[in-house]
Amino acid sequence: MANHQKDSLFVLIKSLSKSEKRQFKIFASRLETSSNTKFIELFNILDKSEAYDEKLILKSGIIKKVQLSNLKSYLYKQILVSIRLNIPSQNIRYQLREQIDFAAILYNKGLYKQSLKILDKTKQQALENDEKYMAYEIVEFEKLIESQYITRSIQGRADELVIQAKELNYKNTISSKLSNLSLQLYGIMLKTGYVRSDEEYKYIDDYFKKHISKFDEKKYGFRERYWYFNANLWRSFLVQDFLSCYKFSHKWVTLFYDNRNMIFLNPVFFLKGNHYLLESLFMLKYKTNFKKYLEMLEETINDPQFPVNDNITSLSFLYLYNNKLNYHILEGTFAEAEYLIPEVLDKIDLHNEHLDEHHEMLFYYKIACIYFGNEKYNECVFYLEKIINNKNLYVREDLACFARLLCLIAHYESGKDFNLENQLVSTYKFLIKMNDLHEVQKEIIRFLKKLSTIYPSDIKKEFIKVKERFVELEKNTYEKRAFLYLDIISWLESKIENRKISDIIKEKAKLSNR
Repeated sequence: MANHQKDSLFVLIKSLSKSEKRQFKIFASRLETSSNTKFIELFNILDKSEAYDEKLILKSGIIKKVQLSNLKSYLYKQILVSIRLNIPSQNIRYQLREQIDFAAILYNKGLYKQSLKILDKTKQQALENDEKYMAYEIVEFEKLIESQYITRSIQGRADELVIQAKELNYKNTISSKLSNLSLQLYGIMLKTGYVRSDEEYKYIDDYFKKHISKFDEKKYGFRERYWYFNANLWRSFLVQDFLSCYKFSHKWVTLFYDNRNMIFLNPVFFLKGNHYLLESLFMLKYKTNFKKYLEMLEETINDPQFPVNDNITSLSFLYLYNNKLNYHILEGTFAEAEYLIPEVLDKIDLHNEHLDEHHEMLFYYKIACIYFGNEKYNECVFYLEKIINNKNLYVREDLACFARLLCLIAHYESGKDFNLENQLVSTYKFLIKMNDLHEVQKEIIRFLKKLSTIYPSDIKKEFIKVKERFVELEKNTYEKRAFLYLDIISWLESKIENRKISDIIKEKAKLSNR
């Protein structure tokens, strides 16, 4: 699990690959300064340490305490410089930034024509790769040079630059406003969660229409369309319109597949789009398309052209394996999914510095669901308690809520229901404190509380009765999301028909041709 309280320099050194460490030592050996030996020795001490220990550094005698902060800052900067010098040449943004820096050097030396020549070539490359912010920066630089030095390089040069500046500024403004809207909607999601009533739905819908109506879609380029789909997607998630979620996430992903070079230039946006598409398909239970796009995602991630760095590798693991587990949950193939669990746990350890607590707990919840479907209730409870007992955890409240509810059902199924009454009270208090109690959650609590008072001969009738209640709740727009976290209806059907829950879900999956 990522620990952001660790020393920044120590975390950076531990994130370096063997190749990066070797490159840094070669780079450092070229620096002829009085502090050269000291910062390399500090690097070696931290590289060999399992945890950051200031006492160990001071004990080595390489530096006094009053000098340590400055030496650490110097080492931190030199490591970043070393990494910067060895960034793969295929990274277009670094290439563009480097060329702009070269043009600035030539400009400062008074070599204006040479500077303009580099800027013009770099600008075309920026436009070809939809890097409009950099293109606008280049145009402004060109305007600066032209205003100071009469080049007469092109007739009507001033008008050309003014037109380019206006067009780029207009498109960049659209991108900025759309990205602002997307971020604001995401902020609403974090603050208030999904809409729970028609009044809240109307507020979000009016808010969205007010901001989105200002833009002319006909003038959108790649980046503007990306942010347009992104904003629409967050609006759809907020109002729980899963069909629209699918529509706009599909447009998002298709935009990348239709502009394949953008996949490799913007891999994070590509990965996120695929994750939202698969999440939408999971919510809609469109298993055929889910499998299709999951396989396409894995194939693209394994493409030799696909960029590789710590951030992208961690996100690839997060989105790929989360959805592999989702696919088995959707199909009811819980036994077939168990092979994934050791892989997921190993990769959680591998990516612990880049994986936030919420996503780690989400993996534990999915693993618990796999074990529940396989009727391995002790293992199920083990992973659910990792979520329940984590007092420092900042996760979405709905995940914490359903972890507790599934844990209650797992205890009931395992026959360890002697303490069920206390657990029910504890869970109910948690839900009340959450101030997010939905009808589905209330109904589950009422049902489990009532179970202990029902005669064995009447239990089946009670299962049938409560199932009918849940079927009605599933039709409610503001309640149906709960059934995606906890398939209570399939569990009730398994009890009524005296069959395995995995068989019930498999049967439903076969009947659905979507």
